[in-house]
Amino acid sequence: MRHSLPLAPQFYVTAPQPCPYLEGRMERKLFTALQGESSQKLNDSLSKQGFRRSQNVLYRPSCADCAACLSARIDVTRFKPSRNQRRVQRRNAHIERRATSPWATEEQYDLFRRYLDERHADGGMADMDVFEFAAMVEETPIRSRVIEYIDRDSGALIATCLTDMLDDGLSMVYSFYEPDLARNSLGKWMILDHIEIAREAGLPYVYLGYWVPGSDKMGYKAEFNALEIFRRDGWERLENVGDFNAEMHPLSTDPIAEQVANISFPDTRG
Repeated sequence: MRHSLPLAPQFYVTAPQPCPYLEGRMERKLFTALQGESSQKLNDSLSKQGFRRSQNVLYRPSCADCAACLSARIDVTRFKPSRNQRRVQRRNAHIERRATSPWATEEQYDLFRRYLDERHADGGMADMDVFEFAAMVEETPIRSRVIEYIDRDSGALIATCLTDMLDDGLSMVYSFYEPDLARNSLGKWMILDHIEIAREAGLPYVYLGYWVPGSDKMGYKAEFNALEIFRRDGWERLENVGDFNAEMHPLSTDPIAEQVANISFPDTRG
């Protein structure tokens, strides 16, 4: 099925498949290709409308009878670390950050495999080989960086994040870390470090991907204050996580044609 607008990207819809976050649900995605000279502007614009990047594709959930997946970002200016997050920062004071171009290495892949085998052995990436990993990192038509985190004492690579640079923030596309260091809470620490990077660069947001109420896999994102979620075509503050109810009824999602018609596109003239 294809839906398009004049002089705008063409949009497609994936076939329904089992949801990886909520048992008994089916997921479906709305997506478009990210290519050409306007890729950066398109990525900037659609990221602000709840889309995420995967290689040269932009997508967002468009499930037929569920709207539980919500794009989430942290307002850097309002964020204040909790007591537990300050402990995480102190626990990882020995880690050194290194930003590089989006180029995959064997060291990254070895870490990636250890992470998947320990944390996501039954996930959609479980069978990803070194060539597919390289494509995930390197096939990017926009400004991206690989942020490596090195143990200053041993020199070992212990965490990595593929990060997109948007005009209003940083988007954490995919991160992974040494599974044997669970006590260090490296996933949370990378978010804290990206907040610091954004603050240093004067960027207002850190985009975290999707938060899914009721999913243990995504629950950690709600631990960060100053969180905003994209819902009903706009961003809103997530004030009280405990009182938030996910929308999972047959009328939660607008028809595809209406969704596409309501997407705003950047002016790429000139």
